[in-house]
Amino acid sequence: MEWGDVARRIEAGEDERTEFKRLFEPEKCARALCAFSNSDGGVLVLGVDDDTRAIHGIDGDPESLSERLTGLLQSGLSGPVHARIGRHPVGGGWVFWLEVRSQRSFEPLRRGPRIFVRRGRANIEPSAEELQDLLNRFGYILTEEQTLLGTSISDIDVGRFEAFMTKSGIDLTEEPRLSLTGDLQTRAVLAQRESCHEATLYGILCFGYRPQSYPQTHYFWVDCVGYAGTDRADDVIQSASALGRLDDQVDRTLDWLRSLGRQERYASVLREDYPLVPDVALREVIVNAVCHRDYAIVGSKVLVEVFDDRVVVTSPGTLPNHVTPAVAMAGGHPRARNGLMVNFMQTMRYMEGRGRGWPRIRRAMREYNGLVPVLEEERGGRWVRVTLPLRASAQTGS
Repeated sequence: MEWGDVARRIEAGEDERTEFKRLFEPEKCARALCAFSNSDGGVLVLGVDDDTRAIHGIDGDPESLSERLTGLLQSGLSGPVHARIGRHPVGGGWVFWLEVRSQRSFEPLRRGPRIFVRRGRANIEPSAEELQDLLNRFGYILTEEQTLLGTSISDIDVGRFEAFMTKSGIDLTEEPRLSLTGDLQTRAVLAQRESCHEATLYGILCFGYRPQSYPQTHYFWVDCVGYAGTDRADDVIQSASALGRLDDQVDRTLDWLRSLGRQERYASVLREDYPLVPDVALREVIVNAVCHRDYAIVGSKVLVEVFDDRVVVTSPGTLPNHVTPAVAMAGGHPRARNGLMVNFMQTMRYMEGRGRGWPRIRRAMREYNGLVPVLEEERGGRWVRVTLPLRASAQTGS
C-alpha cells in the first residue's frame, strides 16, 4: 500500500477496515491489530486524529518508532501479526501505517487473555456465540488434551493432583521419581507448547484453581433454573450457577436440586417426604452431562431445568462415537468422548463406566413413580437432552 492509498483512506474516514490513532499507544494499537487479524484484515494509521481526520504526524526518530512497531507485531499478541509497515513524512513528523492481513492459524490471536474482533469502527470482544463461530472458522477444536493459552503449572492445585494420584493407587514418591512438571505432563495435566508448559483443559477442569476464569472455559459450568409451571415462559422462581471443577459442578447441582423441596406421600396416616427425583437418577444424569458434553462447543453450558412436571438436563454436543439413544438406554457398551475426565470421575467414585448408567436411571424412576425417562438427541442442533418425568404428562419430553 502506497501513501496515495493511505491518503484516500484518511479522506474517507474510519470504517470496518480502517482505524486512526493520533499517537502510538501500545495497548490501543495492540487491540486494533488483534481485531483486524481475527476479522478481515485492515489498516491502522498512526499520526491521524480519529475524530477530525486531521493529519498531524508523529514526532521523533522514525527508525525508533519503526522498531517499536515491529516489536509489537512480533510479540505484542499471542502470536506474530502478519502486517506490512509503511511511513510518509508530513511536516515535522511521520505518518505510519500497518497493513494487517487476516490471520489464519489454528486459533485466533489474543492480547493477553482477551480476543478482539472488528465490528464497524470498534474493536470488541466477541459474544459466546460469535466466539464459537470464530473458533470454528479457524478450525480450532478444544479437546480435553488441548492446552489453554497463557496457563501454567501455577494454575494447577498440585495438592489436589497428588491426592487424586494417591486415590488412584499411584505413589508419586516411588523411584524413579519424575519432576513435578514431568508427573503433570505424563498425566496430561500439562502439555508442552513451544518452550513452556501449559495446562490442558482436563487439567484445568479437574485440578484447576479457577476453572471458569479463562476465555475458552468461561461457559463450562452447569446453569440451573426452576420454573413456576410447565413452560419456559413461566416465571423463574429459583436459579443457580454450579461453577468449579467437574466434581464441584456435580455436587453443587445436586445440592441445588435438593434445595427445591420434597414431595409428600402418605402411607395410611403417616406422612413421608420424598425428593423430587431419586438421587440415583439425578446423579447419573448430571455426571453424564458434565463428563460427556462436547467441550469443542465453547459458548454453551449444561442446562438443568426444573418444571412442575419434569426435570430436564440438556448437554451441548451429541452422543459420543455414534452411540444412538436406543443403544445408550439399553446399557450398550460405554464409549467416552472425554476419556481423561471420565477416568477422573470414576476414580472420584462419581461413575462406574460399565454401561449401567441408563439401566440404573430407568430402574430408579420405575421404582419411584413408575414413569420412563426420555433420552433425546438433536444432531443438527448439537444437543443431548434427558427428561425425568414427575408425572405422566411429561413422558414425551420437553
